Amino acid sequence: MKRRALLALGLGGFAAAVGRRYWPQVTDNYLATAAGNDALLNFMAAGDVGTGEREQHAVAQAMVQRQRLATSPLVLLTGDNIYENGEIEKVDRVFEQPYAELLRQNTKFYAALGNHDIRTNNGEDQLSYSGYNMAGRYYTFSRQAVQFFALDTTQAIDSDDKSPWRSQLDWFETELRRSQAPWKIVFAHHPIYSSGQHGSQQTLIDDLSPLFAEHGVQLYINGHDHNYERTEPIDGTTYITSGNGAKLRPVDRSDWTAHASSQLGFTAFSVYADRIEVKAIDTDNTPYDEVSIALTGTQGAFAPGARSPSLA
Repeated sequence: MKRRALLALGLGGFAAAVGRRYWPQVTDNYLATAAGNDALLNFMAAGDVGTGEREQHAVAQAMVQRQRLATSPLVLLTGDNIYENGEIEKVDRVFEQPYAELLRQNTKFYAALGNHDIRTNNGEDQLSYSGYNMAGRYYTFSRQAVQFFALDTTQAIDSDDKSPWRSQLDWFETELRRSQAPWKIVFAHHPIYSSGQHGSQQTLIDDLSPLFAEHGVQLYINGHDHNYERTEPIDGTTYITSGNGAKLRPVDRSDWTAHASSQLGFTAFSVYADRIEVKAIDTDNTPYDEVSIALTGTQGAFAPGARSPSLA
């Protein structure tokens, strides 16, 4: 195990990871044979976007091109919406201008708060900004067969006072218990499993992963690390880092990594009754990672202890 991952996860995190079950991703054959041809919902996700620089504009233009192929009524922003310090007066340059064409098409953006966003007024200005459609620091909404949950992981990672995080977890568990949606997708800023610079977050592994497994959350989408990474399903949940919307950093690989890449882009999702098709797309609108995830999140199990993953 590399030293950086040990520091990020600690020995307890390593022991927990060894005991987890890893499910293989669905193969291309599944794409050809799965029932149903019409997507119930298309959406996109991008993170760490708020620079206003040419890299952000290049990704935004690729999203416009994608929109012409598969209309997406919504985009998830996985935090760090406004660099460097969440100053709302920059929102025109870092949001309204880059995504002007998508906004003209009435595409709705749903944002989560990142660590840079809370540096000014604890992120409250962004909560009040209508373009981000944030019903609160954490919130939920539904589209078709999908229920989305936006979490504020800055309360877990960037705050010394953990009582707001505990309250958020209580709310989250209650909403999961109430949910009747077949598809449950969570998005937030900080990674749970990551081979990027910041690495995996043991607090989030401990607090969120058991809830995901208990309540059948199929996808967790985050930013923070400026790269793309997709895990193999871990206890039925696939973890996707989509923090490559404007900035890049190198990314390693872990035993649970299905694909990792450091290139600008966004992630596109097509939801069907029985699967979600995922495509990581670069600024040339070329997919560089594609996978289909089953409704159950499982396609074949490794028995606990049969595989002992190290953490990159």
